Amino acid sequence: MEEKLILKKKPVYPITDALSKYLTVEGRNINIPVFYDDLLRFQGGVNILDDNDKDTLWLSCYYSEFEREELELSLKQMYSILHSDGSDSILPYLSIDSIDFCTFGNTKPFRVKVRNILNDNYMFIYVKKADASRIYGLELEHILSPNHINFLVHKDTLIEDHILGIPGDIFIEEHLDTISEQDKRALAKEFVKFNERCFVRLLADMRSYNYVIVITHDFDRIQYRIRAVDFDQQSYEGNPKVYRLQFLKENNALVKMSLDVLAKESIEQYKKEERSLLAKRATSEKERLQELIKCMSEDSISSLEKVKELRRGLYQLTNDVNFKKAVNMGELLNAALDFIIRNYQSENPYIIK
Repeated sequence: MEEKLILKKKPVYPITDALSKYLTVEGRNINIPVFYDDLLRFQGGVNILDDNDKDTLWLSCYYSEFEREELELSLKQMYSILHSDGSDSILPYLSIDSIDFCTFGNTKPFRVKVRNILNDNYMFIYVKKADASRIYGLELEHILSPNHINFLVHKDTLIEDHILGIPGDIFIEEHLDTISEQDKRALAKEFVKFNERCFVRLLADMRSYNYVIVITHDFDRIQYRIRAVDFDQQSYEGNPKVYRLQFLKENNALVKMSLDVLAKESIEQYKKEERSLLAKRATSEKERLQELIKCMSEDSISSLEKVKELRRGLYQLTNDVNFKKAVNMGELLNAALDFIIRNYQSENPYIIK
């Protein structure tokens, strides 16, 4: 019988004063013209179906005429704050084409389609109920991954940019069997590195529908990058397996492919490469990272039972006494990052110490 790793839904954690001050310093905390609760005032919705007439679990919302006009203006201003200087000069050139509500997931987000009427280019932005776990996850992604994250917070509302890419579950179902052997090796390399990055930074629940595959055409090959899109399970679960992609059944096809096309030595090499990159990023962003972890260490974003379980599991994996000393998720994350930084510095003979 397969072990059920995620037993129940994670609660939403409020933003503390310390985290709010951190976000203000980093330019993330800002006055925005619309709140999540404002979007909840829709009068009804129509189910959105995919190309195969399957329910996507998104509703296309409709509002009263008065509500719609007020919301559209506020959403255009929000777009200007997120992507420009916040002025009203670009508002006449923007159109809010749709407002969709997701009935699935912890944050139940709204997806807003913003179109430039001059050239028909459009972007999606998301309005969500703010959750401290997700905010920590977004910030850690921005600091420790090769990806930049654009988001804003105001009180209990979170505004996020759409992350481009093919959802992992769709890629596995529709594209995985059609790519070349060379592409499979390139994707497997990225899968190994993404797996290691999630584990070290304690980002859990990376099932295939919680990340996207980003494809970039280089002059002589295709490059793959895997990006997380769901950060709700940042430093929450107690079982260390939940932080590793290979133990989640939704990723079985990518796990099998990686084992088929990569030698064991290559897998170990890529894991070491990713740990080295994490150590470099953590060192170069040391001050910002320390402030964020300080907020996490003063916060409660998981239960004591889960902290104890994860502490025990990480100590058994590493034999590092710093894990045994950790009393909350922030200190466990700090111990994990300190562990890879110390190993990177001790194994690299070219580092000036």
